[in-house]
Amino acid sequence: QVQLVESGGGLVHPGGALRLSCAASGRSFDNYNMGWYRQAPGKQRELVAAITTAGTPNYASFAKGRFAISRDNTKNTVYLQMNNLKPEDTAVYYCNVKGWLEYWGQGTQVTVSS
Repeated sequence: QVQLVESGGGLVHPGGALRLSCAASGRSFDNYNMGWYRQAPGKQRELVAAITTAGTPNYASFAKGRFAISRDNTKNTVYLQMNNLKPEDTAVYYCNVKGWLEYWGQGTQVTVSS
């Protein structure tokens, strides 16, 4: 059974940083792209960043220069380092793994507020 377990969310002040982790289990994900999406209240889920099996990252425009995605295939884990966080980054962040099949994590809340 495939499971994606996210961690690292929380409350942070504007300008602060958080590092999200998503540990995948249940199969090998070496041939799967991995990524992060987010969904704010009243808004559609949107891509934040994704990383290919080869390690090539892709970022939404709002994430460029502030967020960094990485993966450790030995641990089946994808990370999202988020710096200089803004109130508009407040959302539930979801881990996504996509290959022949697609899997989602349960989400982790990120709140940016003073």
